[in-house]
Amino acid sequence: MLTISINPVAFTIGSLEIRWYGIMAALGVASLLVIMLREAKRRGLSRDIYSIFFWGVIGGVIGGRLAYVIYYWEQFMANPREIFGFQGLAQMGMILGIIVAALIYMGVTRMRFSTLLSIGDVFIVGALLALAMGRLGCTLNGCCYGQPSPFHVFPLAIMYTPRDTIPPQYWNVPLYPTQIYHVLWNLIVFAIVWVSRRKFKPAGSLVFFGFSLYAIGDLALRFLRAGRGTADGAILFWGLDNPQVVDLALIVIFLPWLIFKLRRFHEEPLVAEPASEARLEQNQEG
Repeated sequence: MLTISINPVAFTIGSLEIRWYGIMAALGVASLLVIMLREAKRRGLSRDIYSIFFWGVIGGVIGGRLAYVIYYWEQFMANPREIFGFQGLAQMGMILGIIVAALIYMGVTRMRFSTLLSIGDVFIVGALLALAMGRLGCTLNGCCYGQPSPFHVFPLAIMYTPRDTIPPQYWNVPLYPTQIYHVLWNLIVFAIVWVSRRKFKPAGSLVFFGFSLYAIGDLALRFLRAGRGTADGAILFWGLDNPQVVDLALIVIFLPWLIFKLRRFHEEPLVAEPASEARLEQNQEG
């Protein structure tokens, strides 16, 4: 049995607590910027990378915090002063916040949608690694914990020592290591996207592919998460809770869009070839 007893608080500065989750999230954001700049240089993109990255981070933080507050609405209504803080960010809310921020930036700067899609292709590569690092922070923190597991061996179960991120009834109880499963899935999708990043055309197909894969795994793994069916994890329909509905929406939107773009891209040469032959015949007749 793997027991995680590390203190969620890495160190303190006066009354300010620096948690491992925050450290891993910061490292994830740094890795995202490094990979975005690397991929942008390889693709010949130079415009707006730093600006859209900055506003994407702002949108991600706002969206992540807003989603977290919504998930734990009753808790925050009882303690409204805790709403304005950064001790809890929901990853699905962060993703939606980044998407909304990117669309707003595109509208304000009058950026072409195709350019935004190209930036999205360089974003998704680093984003998947950043999400994996964020989930590693969840593992150390103890949040996003799983349901009680009937098993007593890792990797089917882990135990947490007492901490403020887990209700007392789950202390020293075998739980499904959902955080670790999320880390592994994000790393798998990151590896797939990294290996295939040169093959996906046209612009936007890689970001649609990456988001679709991420959402499929995230939707499945959340069935093992604790809190389902409670006020914090209310079931909406089809046995899906709030984040899973967002996962489903991403799949329903991005997967058909990906298929459409790929089919259209591969059909264009077939259409262009007869047109070229027709022009050649006209020239010969002339």
